[in-house]
Amino acid sequence: MEITKQTTMGEMLEYNRGIAVVLMGCGMHCVGCPSSIGETLEEACMVHGLNADDVLAEINEYLANEAE
Repeated sequence: MEITKQTTMGEMLEYNRGIAVVLMGCGMHCVGCPSSIGETLEEACMVHGLNADDVLAEINEYLANEAE
């Protein structure tokens, strides 16, 4: 699965639950909140004042390292 800024939080977490650790490390501590599941990564980053490109890069780095 390709993760983009338009991928919802629910889709990401269903694909790989380990992404939650990455998101929490970036400051998104409401990963399990039911209202966050339908938000895109970009929307969630905006709410938390985070740069979506930076968070996406961290997620992709995590996924690349996990695949090794």
